[in-house]
Amino acid sequence: MKYHAEKGAGELWGVDLSQKQLDSASRLLSESGYSAKLICAKMEDELDVPKEYFDYVYSIYGIGWTTDLQGTIDKIASYLKKDGIFIFSWHHTLNYCVAWSCDERKDVFEDDKLVMTKSYYDEAYFKMPVHDSEIVLCNRKISTYVNALAKAGFAIEQLIEEADEESLNAAGEVDPKTRKAKMLPLSFCIKARKL
Repeated sequence: MKYHAEKGAGELWGVDLSQKQLDSASRLLSESGYSAKLICAKMEDELDVPKEYFDYVYSIYGIGWTTDLQGTIDKIASYLKKDGIFIFSWHHTLNYCVAWSCDERKDVFEDDKLVMTKSYYDEAYFKMPVHDSEIVLCNRKISTYVNALAKAGFAIEQLIEEADEESLNAAGEVDPKTRKAKMLPLSFCIKARKL
């Protein structure tokens, strides 16, 4: 999660659960001539972050990890000034409905169609193989994100569910990820304004 306040050249804050990620971010920022206040914590924790202070909060593939979506979005709203912008992306929720072959480590296609094995409406936590371990995730419907934003006092300005042009226009034999991207969006992005 990143927080940005407009003050002169700007002020940058960051929150991540991984100290290793924060150390990497700190090095990269320093090499680029920037600095930031970095906090190692869960985004749903009570943080020592100023209220009604930031102009922008953004989360690139982070918000889906929260175990308390409404609480996290409420906290984000409290950090933003009136008319502040919250932008976030996450894996499109339909992706977790597609069958996954653990043995072959790929999505399951039958007759050039994706196989769906999980209901879109099932928001229960599930295990997913990643590299040599498993992660636990909750697949939330798009409406769950939208309603949490509305409850926290946000107005959605934009929802993007697109695939890149290269994938959409790919012809002939294509890799499984491109085949999937031609059928459904791999991610979504929401821009919301605090009212």
